[in-house]
Amino acid sequence: MKEYERKQLLERVGREAATIGADIPEEIEVQGEPLELRQFVFEIKRRDTVPAEERERVDDAKRNLRRERNERLERIEEGEISFAEGERLAASIIGIDRALNALEQLDPVDLESEAARQEAADQKRWMNFLQQALGHDDDGSQRRGSL
Repeated sequence: MKEYERKQLLERVGREAATIGADIPEEIEVQGEPLELRQFVFEIKRRDTVPAEERERVDDAKRNLRRERNERLERIEEGEISFAEGERLAASIIGIDRALNALEQLDPVDLESEAARQEAADQKRWMNFLQQALGHDDDGSQRRGSL
């Protein structure tokens, strides 16, 4: 593979929007073991939340996918491979990234802290509105021309 081709592949893999429209691979070999990646991701995403007993399985899968992604990226960066092999690796990396994005969105949300955060933000907005409506500055004093 020529150096400019290598750079082109690395740029494609590094693009922020690379995963838009990308498919999750049907099956992928991760750490020497076949994994039906698309089925795994859809099975996990079908649930509203990931149960605690499944959380470890998902975390292990994400860890293994990241490791596999890095190994494939290193092969593009430093390996003596053909451009066609590099394209295949780049496509698989983008598919892994797509699967990782889907799995990352499953992180459980602490509903109580999220509700408290939103309530605090609502109160702050309300107080700012009242201060503006009453003509008060940030330090609590009234602005000139206000009643």
